[in-house]
Amino acid sequence: MSLTTIVKTTCPYCGVGCGISAEIEDAAGHRVRIAGDPEHPANFGRLCSKGAALADTVSLENRLLHPRIGGARADWDSALDLVAERFRAAIAEHGPDSVAFYVSGQLLTEDYYVANKLMKGFIGSANIDTNSRLCMSSAVVGYKRAFGADAVPCNYEDLELADLIVLVGSNAAWCHPVAFQRIRKAKERNPALKIVVVDPRRTASCDIADLHLPIQPGMDALLFDGLLGHLAAVAATDAAYITAYTEGFEAALAQARSAAPDIAATAAACGLAAAEVGLLFDWFAATEKTVTVYSQGINQSSSGSDKCNAIINCHLATGRIGRPGMGPFSFTGQPNAMGGREVGGLANMLAAHMDLDNPVHVDRVGRFWGSQRVADRQGLKALELFDAVAAGKIKAIWIVATNPVASMPDADRVRQALQACDFVVVSDCIADTDTTRLAHVLLPATGWSEKDGSVTNLERRISRQRALFAPSGEARHDWWIFSQVAQRLGFGEAFAYRSSAEIFREHAALSAFENDAGHGRRDFDLSGLADLSDPAYSDLQPLQWPVNAAGGTARLFGDGRFFTANGKAHFVPVSPRPPRHVPDANYPFTLNTGRLRDQWHTMTRTGLAAKLNTHQVEPCVEIHPDDAACLQLPAGAIAKLTSRWGAMLAKIAISAEQRPGSLFVPMHWTGVNSSHGRMGALVNPVVDPLSGQPESKQTPVAIEAWPARWHAVLLSRQALPLSDCEYRVEMRGDGFYRYQLAGGHTGRDWRTWSRHRLAANAAERLDRHWLEYSDPPSGDFRTALITEAGLQACLFVGAGPELPEPGWIATLFGKTALSRGERLSLLSGAPPAGEADIGRIVCSCFNVGEKTIRQAVRDRKLGNVAEIGACLGAGTGCGSCLPELKVFLAT
Repeated sequence: MSLTTIVKTTCPYCGVGCGISAEIEDAAGHRVRIAGDPEHPANFGRLCSKGAALADTVSLENRLLHPRIGGARADWDSALDLVAERFRAAIAEHGPDSVAFYVSGQLLTEDYYVANKLMKGFIGSANIDTNSRLCMSSAVVGYKRAFGADAVPCNYEDLELADLIVLVGSNAAWCHPVAFQRIRKAKERNPALKIVVVDPRRTASCDIADLHLPIQPGMDALLFDGLLGHLAAVAATDAAYITAYTEGFEAALAQARSAAPDIAATAAACGLAAAEVGLLFDWFAATEKTVTVYSQGINQSSSGSDKCNAIINCHLATGRIGRPGMGPFSFTGQPNAMGGREVGGLANMLAAHMDLDNPVHVDRVGRFWGSQRVADRQGLKALELFDAVAAGKIKAIWIVATNPVASMPDADRVRQALQACDFVVVSDCIADTDTTRLAHVLLPATGWSEKDGSVTNLERRISRQRALFAPSGEARHDWWIFSQVAQRLGFGEAFAYRSSAEIFREHAALSAFENDAGHGRRDFDLSGLADLSDPAYSDLQPLQWPVNAAGGTARLFGDGRFFTANGKAHFVPVSPRPPRHVPDANYPFTLNTGRLRDQWHTMTRTGLAAKLNTHQVEPCVEIHPDDAACLQLPAGAIAKLTSRWGAMLAKIAISAEQRPGSLFVPMHWTGVNSSHGRMGALVNPVVDPLSGQPESKQTPVAIEAWPARWHAVLLSRQALPLSDCEYRVEMRGDGFYRYQLAGGHTGRDWRTWSRHRLAANAAERLDRHWLEYSDPPSGDFRTALITEAGLQACLFVGAGPELPEPGWIATLFGKTALSRGERLSLLSGAPPAGEADIGRIVCSCFNVGEKTIRQAVRDRKLGNVAEIGACLGAGTGCGSCLPELKVFLAT
């Protein structure tokens, strides 16, 4: 009898940083059971749908397992030698600023540390930036301007202790589900807790809201300027706190009053009802325990930094910071964006929260690292970096664990820049992405289940990520890859690392190096971990920095001491600005972008889990019913969206939750899994001048019907090359691949096409293997390939988008033989009498479909979501589907 191996590790998705308990069943076969870690303080055993499905994502499908040069398999020495040679040559001829790294919040802190040390400390350039630039860099600027440091003052417990929570530009229900469930539970325990959501869309987070303010896109700073003026007007500010612990209040208040003189003016400028704005202001003024949660809706703006400071100003004015149940709480997007910020992963930061433009800090880091080459000026931020690639100034770029060709604004320009670049290196665990397709050298990195190191979540909590399996193929840890190149560049002594524990100790020691009153106290301090032994590192339990000999720190600034030169917090006068580009006659809509409930980034991981692919199967564009009616855009049809920078195609979803004049599209589809679904191609490349963060939430676009002449749904056991279809979206099912297809041309011979595309060999093309229905006048064609091994493929074609939802058909791929009734019913898309058709999946955790829910509500007279949960299980897992379940009760 074998012993069960349990590994405690951390979820690789959002910044919540949930702990995971992984029960390894078969290490060689990558079989594991995933559960939430009940002892981890970030989640206490809860997991969202994505975290719960991690066991389905650890296979070797689409894994990059060997180095490649020019697309051909190579050995590690050849690949590393070539990378070092090309970087060395570019530096020798054009200087250190001719090379760049673009890294990721998916990296572990140890990986991040080595990459930053190599580029800034020894190559001597600050041209290392990260995809965290796209999500959290404005929050960094806001905290640094106010507090003198990039230091989040709050923790999750504050969400449970608050009496008012204001969610601004944060759909936490979908983007930070476990943290949102803590808010939901807090409201159940404390009915007096008020929840306010400020967002142009009525998102799933509004499910528990007492008030939703559908603000005009981009006007958040003006709303909080108005709030600051109101707090002063009703004497709700804390004069003693302002005097003792802050400076700049009068200037900030004067500016706020100028921009938003009263509630009526504020409401009008924000496109809101004055009564509702007044209600928010009154609640905020009267409620000491207030937490303001803000995320991408605030940060992804050309004035994101100012929006952050407008929020922080209101907390400083009331003294609501650093104490239980209150504070400005930035919700980080990625699992280790905070760890990247700690090691200086952004182009305008130095390691251990020190500054590139501070000669004392540069000297200190240089002495610690033993280098005379430490960069002393800011490097190129993400968009600037790729502009420099396009201009030929960057001769060699190394992209690590991210896919900028899909995710960057103005993504077509990024692709063109990399196509023209002299030398592109990509380190990734995934073989085929939009970006790996452009690499001269591919380096195989370990994936989440193989990595060993640490991450920091959005409440400053450091957790260990522990490997479940040995590295697959020839994959290596990212820190090892960077170290090997550093050694080949002649920096071997400084990069002779043997373990992640050794790197972590150096990282901690740097945070403690000359971090005292005599040298100027800094916020980031891991002095209590600088001498951590290997066994102690292996067993490190979650804790929040700063970490000294006494342990971690739950909250910051409760003593009124900040990290500015004079120790006082700074109010920042905020002059609200609208988005840089506003709608006009040619581009009359404002495009908003974001995540879906069950997907993550570009789906290289979540796309492997069939259960996560059932809720939303293709790119969609949400549009208000009035706008859809005006433009004659029917639900389910395909729309073409265009901006000044690019175009995409998406399925039309009509939703009254969408603000009129605004559109929403998800961020997840790429050129690999769709033909025209890349959201990044549309997004304008304007950035916040302080943070460099793109304005991804406000791009002027036009929308029109895309003239599809036919639509099709295709399910196949085998992945198929379907590049001849103008509209193509591929999603992974349970034992099959699902394709949504459409085209603008007629005349296709579907019988011939299907038999040549769907049959694996000539024998399978014989009539005896096929079921077929054809009605040429209507444009309908349906066929299925069935062999001795069961259903192999089926295709439904129609002139319009109204095609069978293949929920029941999908279950047939798990059978080795079909009954007569199933064969007879197959082309109808509906199951035989007596068999259930669950319909579109609503609850991914328990695979509960729309038709099942409707029938249960009707037949069993279910009256609330708790009863649905007790009957079907829906909503009792991660809870993300609860708002949708309420819709079934109302219809």
